[in-house]
Formats: sequence, C-alpha cells, structure tokens
Amino acid sequence: MSPSSRRKIEEEFSEAKNNWDLEKLYIDLASGKGKALTPVEKKFLRGLLCGFSPAEIASKVYKTRSSSTVRVYLSNGLYKYIEELLSKQASDSVKVKNWSRVTQLLEKAGYKKAWLQIEVATHNTTTSRNIAAGIANIASNSMQDWGEAIDASIFYGRASELTQVKKWILQEQVRLVVLLGMGGIGKTTFSVKLASQVTDNFDFIIWRSLRFAPSPQVIFEQLLEVLSPQTLTKGQSISTSISQLVSCLRSSRTLIVLDHIDSILYSFNNVNTEDYSGVLSSNSTITGNFNIDMPIFQYLPGYEAFGEFIQRLGESQHQSCLLLTSREKPQEIAALEGENLPVRSLKLTGLNKLETSSILESKGFADLKEEESEHIMQRYAGNPLFIKLVATAIVELFAGNIEEFLQQETVVFGHIRALLDEQFNRLSILEKQIMYLLALNDDFDLQKLQKELVLRVTGRLTLEAVELLQRRSLIDRVPEGFSLTPVLREYLIEKLIEENLKFSQDEASSLLFAHSIFEKQLKNHLKVNR
Repeated sequence: MSPSSRRKIEEEFSEAKNNWDLEKLYIDLASGKGKALTPVEKKFLRGLLCGFSPAEIASKVYKTRSSSTVRVYLSNGLYKYIEELLSKQASDSVKVKNWSRVTQLLEKAGYKKAWLQIEVATHNTTTSRNIAAGIANIASNSMQDWGEAIDASIFYGRASELTQVKKWILQEQVRLVVLLGMGGIGKTTFSVKLASQVTDNFDFIIWRSLRFAPSPQVIFEQLLEVLSPQTLTKGQSISTSISQLVSCLRSSRTLIVLDHIDSILYSFNNVNTEDYSGVLSSNSTITGNFNIDMPIFQYLPGYEAFGEFIQRLGESQHQSCLLLTSREKPQEIAALEGENLPVRSLKLTGLNKLETSSILESKGFADLKEEESEHIMQRYAGNPLFIKLVATAIVELFAGNIEEFLQQETVVFGHIRALLDEQFNRLSILEKQIMYLLALNDDFDLQKLQKELVLRVTGRLTLEAVELLQRRSLIDRVPEGFSLTPVLREYLIEKLIEENLKFSQDEASSLLFAHSIFEKQLKNHLKVNR
C-alpha cells in the first residue's frame, strides 16, 4: 500500500480520536487478534466508534449501498477481537451481537477518553472492578425492541397462565406459542407482561403489532435489523429473509412476539350471508344447486409469507420462541400443536371476581359491594376490556350507581357491540346458525346440533363449523357439549330479536324466522326471561 493510500485510510473517520483512546484500543485488540490490526480494520473500527452503521460505513468508504464487505470484516474480525478482549476483562463471556453495542461495551471498558480521565485521577482496584462489572452487565442484558407495545405495568390476575407459558418456553423449550381469546380478553397485555418477565432468559426480545397489517417485507426487515443487520440487504426476497431469520433464531436465543395475527387472516367462503334468504324454502330444505362449503382460514393477499414464517419456526429446530396473539387460530398451528410437542396454544378466559373488583376499584368504585362485582363478572364473563368499558359507562350515565345499571338489563352496547359485530360478521351461514341455536338453548352436543339445524347439511360440515367456532374463540367445550359466554348469548338474542322485527313484514325472506324452530325457541326464551 502506498503512503498516500495509507494516509487516506487513516484520515477516514479520524474524528473518532477526539473521544476514544485509539492507540490503546488498537494495541489491546491486537493482543486478542494475535497480530496488529490492518489499516482497513482500524478504519471500520473508527467508523463504528463514530456511530456509523455498517451500511453507512460502506456508503462513505465504497460509495455503495451494499454493506456486505463491511459486515464480513466486522463479523469475521473486529467483533471477535472485541469479544476476546472484553471477555478477559469481565471474566465472563461477552458477545457483540449488534454493531450498536460496540460503543456501549468499549465505553464501559474504559476506552472512551472521559472514562480515562476519571480513572487517572482515581485509579485503584475498585475502579477496575467497576469497569469489569459494567461490561458484564451490558453483556448479560438482552437487546430489546418493544415497537408499539402497550404499557402492561397495571396488570390483573393471570398468574397461573403466566406460570404455565413461562414453563413451556423456559423449561420445555417450546418454540411456538399462540395466545387465543375473543376480543378484549387481554391477549396483548398478557404478551407484553410475559415478555417483560423473561428478558433475562433471552439475548433478544422483539415485540411487533400486526394490527394495521404491515407487510411481511417490513416486519422481516425490522427483525433482521435487530438480530443480524450485517446479513440484511434491502429489497432481498422474502424467502431469503425467512431463512436468515431462522438462522438467527438458531444462533441466538430470541423471543419474537407478533400481536394481532388475526388482522391478516380472513375466512374465504363462497356463500354470502346476504344471499341466505333465497336459499331455503319454508320447509327448511335446500333448493336448487346451492352448495355450502365451510370457510377456510387464509392470509390476506400479499401476507402469505407470514404463514410460511410461522410454519418454518414451528417445524425447524432452534433455541428461540415465537409468540403469537390472535382471536383465530391459524391453520399452521392446528397441524403442529400438541400437548407434548414444541408448538402449543393457550386460550385466555375471563378474570375472576377478585380481579374484576380490582378493575372496578381502579375506575373509582371505592365502596364496591361483593354481589355487584359478582354480577358484573358473570354478565361480561370476566372480559377485562368489557368490564372497563362498562365501568366508564356506569360512571358517566348512572353516576357510579352499579345497582341502577344492573336493573336496566342492557348488557351489550357501544364499543362492546361493535367488537362483537366485527367478529360475528366473519362467520359463515352455518356457523351463525349454530351460534343462534346455542344462544337459545342450554348446552348442545354435536348430535343434538345436527338434528336442530335448519340447514340440512352433512355431519362433516357440522363438525367443521363447530371446529371453526372453537378456533375463533367463540364457543367453549363443556362436559355437556358446547356453550357460549353470557355476554355473547345476550348479543345473539338481541340480534335475533332485531332480525325478527326487520323481517316481520316479509316473513318469507327472513334469514331465520321463516322456520318454526327458531320462532318457537325465541318466543320461549323471551317468555322465560320476562
């Protein structure tokens, strides 16, 4: 290398010498390497110390957006030398993991000039021990990226569920967990609370929401930016990104949380509910060549890569964990999960009376009666969001009088109604009919359901519909068969009453009430509940 070329290299990122003791750092890293650093390695080190990412260093040095050369130099050289040097100082294993940690680690190790000035003035063994402790502390902390995670500092109950999922992840090495439950049950808060309690057990914690349907490309690039920025090339294929992510999850213990998976799912169904009125004659038989198929859970167009990602992480062997939250169970999970398999699912149910009381007290109900808390819990099946919404309504509309609210007997209203509408409108005709039957009757088993259905369908379709409703977190399995939560039952009864009024002028076109079974059952229900 000519003197002019060497001088030019030494001038690049020269501002690093203003804040860092470069000569000492070069010598100490050379001991880890076994020989002196090359001019190029020194240049890249200075770039990192100036706060530049590998991509920014490549842009400045090579005038290119491709950072592969810089990343190779760092991964195969400098990162290893730094790890060797700092591990000796800390008497513990230190891993760089990410370019952004280099300055943190080296500053704690005393290579930043401000540190050196303090050490010269007060140099003793205590200072050296503090530096070593600081390095070890950074090395032991996980790299955390919480995205748009909500504040979970106020959390009610779920102690047994948290213990169970932590056991799956930390002791049984489960690599894919799905938290299920109807809207408002607290899946998002649970996922944040869980992740915050296991940070010491992971090298990386990454939390992302899919609520507003970011593209797979965006999410995968965000994950790689945290886990392995040196391998990321902007615009690379999605399959390449997935393969790189799987590799990252094998090399580092990582917890990835993807919230609101159901936002990118839809149920494909070739039958429109609005067309149902013309399907049946008054004797409850299917006319014409009308075919009824059960809907299939699919990813929205352009989001299929998430399905591949989930399946790869469920099938591949790695030391990490992917945690999903959803109102509906993705197809891949149903095939992979099992009690003794590395893929599990947990359905969150409602809070108990004590936890319900805690929510109401936080809303300002200081003189809460035990029976009032009991009624609220039962009426809304312990759904935390519903309880919070109702508590606000009681304060604003009933001056905080819970008894007065309970007496008016309106259960479903406002945002609660909107949330239930959103989930109910995703159902097929057959699923809706089963829901109505369950609302009007006590617990049903499959055989009884098959007999009572207005639509004359095969046992296979009935079985598939019930399975879908379970995967949508809308029905519960009980010893007697299947049942609904009280709030969902009230919602469905109200919808039936509205349908009855809507179609009273044209009975033949009614969705359900042209059929004597539903008419009789609704009249019986209204008579009993007067």
